Amino acid sequence: MVGLRTLVVECTDWSIAAAGVSPQIPAAVFHANRVTATSPAAREQGVALHQRRREAQSRCPSLVVIAFDPARDARAFEAIVASLDALTPRVEITRPGEVAFPTRGPSRFFGGDDELVARTHAMVSEALGERGRVRVGVADGIFAATLAAEIARWTAVVPVGGTPAFLAPLPVTTLARPELVDVLRRLGVGTLGALAALPERDMLARFGKLGQVAWRLAAGFDERPPALGPPPAEVTVSAVVDPPADTVAPAAFLARGLAEELHDRLWRRGSACTRVVIGAETEHGEHLERVWRAESILTAAAMADRLRWQLDGWLQGSARHRPTGGISRLWLTPEEIVPAGGPQLGFWGSDIATVDRASRAVARVQGLLGMESVAVPEWRGSRDPATQVVLVSAAAVDLTADRPGARRDRVVGPWPGRLPTPSPAWVHGEPPAAEVVDAAGDGVLVSGRGALSALPRRVSVAGGPWVEVLHWAGPWPLEECGWDPARRRRRARLQVVTNDGQARLLALEVGRWRVEATYD
Repeated sequence: MVGLRTLVVECTDWSIAAAGVSPQIPAAVFHANRVTATSPAAREQGVALHQRRREAQSRCPSLVVIAFDPARDARAFEAIVASLDALTPRVEITRPGEVAFPTRGPSRFFGGDDELVARTHAMVSEALGERGRVRVGVADGIFAATLAAEIARWTAVVPVGGTPAFLAPLPVTTLARPELVDVLRRLGVGTLGALAALPERDMLARFGKLGQVAWRLAAGFDERPPALGPPPAEVTVSAVVDPPADTVAPAAFLARGLAEELHDRLWRRGSACTRVVIGAETEHGEHLERVWRAESILTAAAMADRLRWQLDGWLQGSARHRPTGGISRLWLTPEEIVPAGGPQLGFWGSDIATVDRASRAVARVQGLLGMESVAVPEWRGSRDPATQVVLVSAAAVDLTADRPGARRDRVVGPWPGRLPTPSPAWVHGEPPAAEVVDAAGDGVLVSGRGALSALPRRVSVAGGPWVEVLHWAGPWPLEECGWDPARRRRRARLQVVTNDGQARLLALEVGRWRVEATYD
């Protein structure tokens, strides 16, 4: 079955626009210390995706730093989606900044794809204002329509039946599946046309399901055949909000429960969903619905996040689109049901059932203590043992997917001045003060050239008893952020082993010694 005729609207650099920053201002969104979105002005100065924050700021010293916040992006995007309600009643939100909808009905009503595209571009541009650019693409299938929107300067319409020809010259890198693309390029398959020319059965035999999906996309089909049958009525879940909620917090707790209940019902049937309808009814009888789409299977945590984002968009949006009363009822309906996936590795290093149980535990804690109550570790590049690993809110990451930040090998670069291995076993959150003296009892200092004023003989930690220094190494001078007076630091490190059986990492800064870390 050929791809369903689809229109895709893409608001470029949406995370920048959602933060309220003008495209003329150099700005970038950072997640896990890496660039995830840039403004046109920042790109002109050499700031690119996936750069580290330090490199981006060195290229553009005036760069405006914006924190990654998917809830903010989704909340601001509701006004854009609402502007399309005059064209079609069912708009699918792929992600904040991108929506799609089938064109069959709207195209006939407005006189063809070209007229529909022009109307869509005008309506979204009016809603967006001067915050960014809008690109619209139409093709057979959401994959081709998305590429058409990305390639278009303003709008692009791929003729009916012309999707394979449109896709043929594009490189295989557009598949965004690096584990497959590298192999295909080594085999001499460099374009989607060359990939589509291969037999589907050979791609399935050689690469499994991943190869079959890649072949279908390259040939102009949807990733999977559309699920045309209506979902079973018994899988819809709903809950009454009493008293009606006019803020997100009271409804967020119910959102978690609804998502888990829907996931349970689907799981018992051996199914999962890729599109879910989020519905709400207000105390004044207003009926609100939005469709959220995902490229992969929606987990309970993913559905709960989308429900919370949508509620945030409805309740915190502009007065023009905000409901007049509080939310009195919520419901979730799966619009596209597919077979549930088999065992697969995930964040928790086990099968999907274990991932599901862990995600539910996280969801319960967040429901009881707040969305920021659960955090996960991520590796960061740093010279200090205290900042090599940071805690990131679990609400800002997908715990069911492989996260590059959870792998130590993602931190690249020499980081001159960093501690050599082995790493300390205990890093002090509040480094205790220490005193280091020589044989005469005079304080030991470090000169500007990195030389000790005398040999260290005794150490006292936090005013405690004096202990003898048996062995020592260093000092190692360290100077950071010399270009920024507010963040500039200059210190010297010293490793000591004392007669109480402890090995410590000492640091001298502004004439004072502190214990940064302790070794086993």
